[in-house]
Amino acid sequence: MPPRDLSKFDRNQWLPIGWIVGPQGLKGEMRIYPDTDFPERFEEPGKRWLCLPYQSEPEPVELLKGRYLNKKGLYIIKLAGTNSRDQVEKLKQSTLLVPIHDRPVLAQNEYYLPDLVGLDVSLQGQPGVIGQVISLISAGNDLLEIQLIHSPEKALVPFVKEIVTSINLETRTIEIAPPPGLLPD
Repeated sequence: MPPRDLSKFDRNQWLPIGWIVGPQGLKGEMRIYPDTDFPERFEEPGKRWLCLPYQSEPEPVELLKGRYLNKKGLYIIKLAGTNSRDQVEKLKQSTLLVPIHDRPVLAQNEYYLPDLVGLDVSLQGQPGVIGQVISLISAGNDLLEIQLIHSPEKALVPFVKEIVTSINLETRTIEIAPPPGLLPD
């Protein structure tokens, strides 16, 4: 999947949980690519927020129902007021959000990936910052996209504990121990 532009949303207010990839059928259901570890966000009816691609502020919507498509890795949801395929087509690439205060509490050493955007990156055990996390890419493992300070290049660093060795949200820093060849020379 392509990287999502998380800078569009105020991370102190909103948590993106997925985006609309297209209609499902003819009666207003839609396919959602999930961007959350909490599937109940798509299965339990209730209030959510929707932000169209050209908007910067989300609008409230009501989730009526949802189900998971295991083979596709997508959710099929129905929102109040969407009753046709044409209505859903107009919502493609829109982002589904929840307020930040709706985030479940995580265990120690668990992180919300959007919280990592903007953190300074340094090499484990070495002084100085080598870059900053600018984006996240969902792949087999999540990847941190890092803009390097002393280079126009960007680095893609797998978000695994063997490489990302330390995260401190209070100091807004990450330490990495990249294997040889992961970072450009």
